Amino acid sequence: MANHRSAIKRMIQGEKRRARNRHVKSTVKTHIKSYLKTVEEKNPETVKETLKRTIITIDKAASKGVIHKRNASRKISRLTRKYNALSAS
Repeated sequence: MANHRSAIKRMIQGEKRRARNRHVKSTVKTHIKSYLKTVEEKNPETVKETLKRTIITIDKAASKGVIHKRNASRKISRLTRKYNALSAS
């Protein structure tokens, strides 16, 4: 347990950040799952809307530093490839 005032403050800040990061990561995963579910339905209009919303969520997580920018880019690329494959067929 922390003894100094500054160490106590850092511990509290760390807990807040962990909770915030966990929430953002969970939200990103939820959006990705809902996008993949709409891809299974093969309705291009809803897939496009869901993809747009998912990309915004991933970009926001990357800009906040919750996930790395390359990780975000890789996720977006994979999701976009699924959309392009769906629209091509």
